[in-house]
Amino acid sequence: MRPTDWWREQVTKVAEARRHEQPSGRGERITPHMVKEQLANVDDLSSLSLTINEEEVHVFFLDTMVDLTQVYETVFLPLQRSDGKDPLRVLPYAQPCQSDDMGRLMNNLLRGHTILFFLDRELILHVNTFQVEHRSITKSESEATVLGPQDSFVEMLEINLSMLRRRLTTPNLKILAYTIGTETKNRVAVLYLENIANDENVERVKTRIQNVEYQGFVGMPVLKQMLEDKPYSPFPQFGLTGRPDNVTAALLDGRIIIMLNGSPDAAICPASFLEMFSSPEDFYNRWSTASLLRMIRFFGLFVTILLTSSYVSVLTFHPEMLPPALLTILSQSRSQVPFPPVIEVLFIELVIEVLREAGIRMPTKIGQTIGIVGGIVIGTASVQAGLASNILIVLVSISALLSFVPPNFLMSNAIRLVRYGFILMAGLMGMYGQMLMLAFLFAHLLNLTSLGTPYMAPGVPRQWTDLLNGLVRAPMKFIVYRNRMSRAKRKQTRPIGEE
Repeated sequence: MRPTDWWREQVTKVAEARRHEQPSGRGERITPHMVKEQLANVDDLSSLSLTINEEEVHVFFLDTMVDLTQVYETVFLPLQRSDGKDPLRVLPYAQPCQSDDMGRLMNNLLRGHTILFFLDRELILHVNTFQVEHRSITKSESEATVLGPQDSFVEMLEINLSMLRRRLTTPNLKILAYTIGTETKNRVAVLYLENIANDENVERVKTRIQNVEYQGFVGMPVLKQMLEDKPYSPFPQFGLTGRPDNVTAALLDGRIIIMLNGSPDAAICPASFLEMFSSPEDFYNRWSTASLLRMIRFFGLFVTILLTSSYVSVLTFHPEMLPPALLTILSQSRSQVPFPPVIEVLFIELVIEVLREAGIRMPTKIGQTIGIVGGIVIGTASVQAGLASNILIVLVSISALLSFVPPNFLMSNAIRLVRYGFILMAGLMGMYGQMLMLAFLFAHLLNLTSLGTPYMAPGVPRQWTDLLNGLVRAPMKFIVYRNRMSRAKRKQTRPIGEE
């Protein structure tokens, strides 16, 4: 049995056990006393017992999730003016609750709804009074561009959906909402264009979300890892973006979007390897400039994983490959270094990683200073102390810069991890080890799938038109067909003469 089969079998057993253990939430008739018992020691719970139009009404809401002014204007004031009329007619936004469904009632209360018990009428209502402070819409920090829109997603799902609705004013934009997480009850939205997205892909996403069993999710990257095809791979198999324009382009291409309440990121599926090196700005630039930038990002991948490892393999096993002049320079540079090349490279690489982590965790101004000054001081001191050669400092710096070129941050992390494998193989077997590692890398990438579609498309194109928007971005007049990996219902992007 393969490890992935065992893992899936264990997940299935846990899911079935939880379904049998979890109560349905329905039972005896709910009373205000039962709600107070359920939320004992919850300090932000407001419990009011009022007499409105000579009728006893119990009201429950959370102070931290609602605006008291809104509760008064939308609930209390209309009831006081109603003269005992039917509350459902007086409160247009009120919805009745099942009198025996305690789980649903508590879920509504904890989401910011106001619960009203009309004891004489034996009626339970909930009104959505959710209103909290939230972060304003700002520029994207991780996907900054010079051209194009500058807004980015925030942590509130409703605001993110409204940003997409403003860009896609079509009834074909479908939004399916789910609640996952046994403790957090996270809201997840699945978005797709009904007239374009592939039905099989939509069903796959829905099935995977419904089968997720976890205590809760604090961010979209956590949920994404539980939905991907190959969870053991270091490479991200779904796209991850915080830009509404990027999500809009993906929806128009037939992709499916997954969004999580409380996270400013959106997952794009399916996705391909080459798309991890594409930026939203590629379509805002001229086609020639965009093609050049894409090729720089893609070939920078090979440079960053092969540059320092080639330094190790050449100096350890193949010094005859270098011209005599260059070999003399390298020999002089390493004359005072007491370590073998592989130890020397790993030491400097780890120093760069420590500087990067320190710069990220510190406050912005201090982090920039530590990154620049620390790199200069440590690099110079290492060369003078004989711990590393000056040529290696240059190579490691170039390799570190190129690892940040991909717009996708998760892909950058995967490239840095793979680079250490190449360095170790170069130290063990030289160029032969590098080629073995490169062959293993290609075999692994060719074995990956994203929502069941090949991860290396359009490098291994499903149709030749995918090459027009792959490593090279052709002029817009030639991009007529959607990406084949999305298996869209409508193949062409222009309605004239389509099918």
